[in-house]
Amino acid sequence: MIFDTDVLIYAQRGSLKAARAIDGATDRKLSVQSVMELLQGARNKADLRVIKQFLSEMSFTALPLTESIGHRALVYVEEYGLSSNVRCGDATIAATAVENAQPLITANVKHFKAIKELELVTFRP
Repeated sequence: MIFDTDVLIYAQRGSLKAARAIDGATDRKLSVQSVMELLQGARNKADLRVIKQFLSEMSFTALPLTESIGHRALVYVEEYGLSSNVRCGDATIAATAVENAQPLITANVKHFKAIKELELVTFRP
């Protein structure tokens, strides 16, 4: 299961539902895009340490950006950018899930619903 950034943010803000969703997954993966988004949200070095510790303690695996993922993300932006407002970050996360044959859990279903080959799991905060 690949977790969208929003689910991790909910967990870090104390959401029990998000914590349960994470605890319920035996295989916890992230797109490297989500890791960058989390780190970008840090206000200082202490925040960076907390984020990195959280990811480590929860045994998340960050999946690297590959040529195939980059190409698929580009196709998604080109195909769905105008019609469905699919942006670079979401396209990269979706491409990571599709290329790794993993479902994506997200609270932002509207960001991903245009991508037909993507298996979505809806998270309700």
